[in-house]
Order: sequence, then C-alpha cells, then structure tokens
Amino acid sequence: MQGKSALSATPNTITLLNAISGCISITFAFEGNLKLAGIFILIAAVFDFFDGMVARLLHVSSNIGKELDSLSDAISFGVAPSVIASILVRNALGINKLGNAEPLQIVACLLPFIMAALSNLRLAKFNLDERQTDKFIGLPTPANAMVWASLPFVDANNFAFAFKPEVIITLSFVLGILLVVELPLFAMKVKTLSWSANKIRYIFLAISIVLIACFKMISIPLIILTYVLLSIANNLFSKQ
Repeated sequence: MQGKSALSATPNTITLLNAISGCISITFAFEGNLKLAGIFILIAAVFDFFDGMVARLLHVSSNIGKELDSLSDAISFGVAPSVIASILVRNALGINKLGNAEPLQIVACLLPFIMAALSNLRLAKFNLDERQTDKFIGLPTPANAMVWASLPFVDANNFAFAFKPEVIITLSFVLGILLVVELPLFAMKVKTLSWSANKIRYIFLAISIVLIACFKMISIPLIILTYVLLSIANNLFSKQ
C-alpha cells in the first residue's frame, strides 16, 4: 500500500509542477515580461502532458489526481493566459497603472478575464462529461493557452492589427466561447496507424508542419484555427 502511495505521488508531483509553472507565468506577466510568461505556459503544458502519461504507465490513476489536474490547469491555462491578454490590452492602450486609467479603459483591460471564468467552467464540465474519452467537446484549455503564450513572440511591427485592444478582447471572447460550446473536436489519440482511422489527424499534422515552417510563432493561432475548422468539417462529413 505504501509503495502504491509513493507511485501515485509521482504523477501528482508532476501535476503540481504544472501549477507552479502557471504561477511563475503569472508573476512574469505582471512584471511585464510576457515572453517568459508564455514560456512558462509552454512548460506547464509539458508537465500537463506527462502527468497523465506517467499515471497510466504506473497504473496509479486516481480521483485526487484528476482534481489536481483540473485545478492546476485552471491556473496555467485559465488565469495565466487571461493575465497575458489583459496586459496586452493595457500595453495597447498605453496604460502603465490601472489606477491612472479611465473607467472604460479599466473595463477593457479586465474583459479578457472572461477566459479564466470560462476555462474553469470548461474544466468542471470535462470532469463530469463521459463523452470526452476519445474526443473533446469544446476547445481544450491548453489549446487556448498556447495561442496566448505565442502572441508575445509575434513581431508587433509586422502584425500590428493583432495587437489592437479590440482585436485582443474579441479574440479572448471568441476563444472563451469555444471553450464551452457544444462543438465536438477530434482528439490526437492514435489507436492504429492506418490512414482510414487517422486521416483527419494526419491532415492536421501535415498542415501544422507547413504553418510552423512558414510562419514560426504566429503559426500557433493558425494551427488552433485549423484544428477547429477541420473538426467542423470532420463532423459534417461524419454525419453524411
């Protein structure tokens, strides 16, 4: 029994490293270092990937691990990207401190936190939704977080339109809605390597590689958009 407890502590520790990475991301974001904030979201995503893998390998999946995973994701993929989005709005408006801003400007800076709320809702639904074993219903929180982690690395001079406050706020609302909408999205779980069973995944991977090669960091929002559009197309063809 003690041996199993020790084994179960391993994936839980990795999950907590996810939470710590999210906290560090938030700290750097408030310090104005959005690139490091984005990097620590990416690090959190790595921990989020490996905790479940380690739990399955050790056969120690547990309810507490499931709850820890959601709580950690709420920090790293809910609050942290919302803070980055909020600060991007603040920077676009030229605000140094919210206390010195106009009321409407303060509201604009706080609107992106709708993503944090909807991320929590999405995570709570995921824990209770038995349909999401081989697919997702709504955009996964890590996918949303990847968009915001990538934006600080985008050249604002070449993509100035993407950093306008209205664009950032609109993007936060659109992605927030995608988190909780009843939209089936394919998962990247592969049970067989056959083309017929995985063609949507292979097409997605091929497009993603081309986008990364052509657009570097700006490719991440494009990849997420491709993921959503391919899922919609896949749903339509499946019904037919």
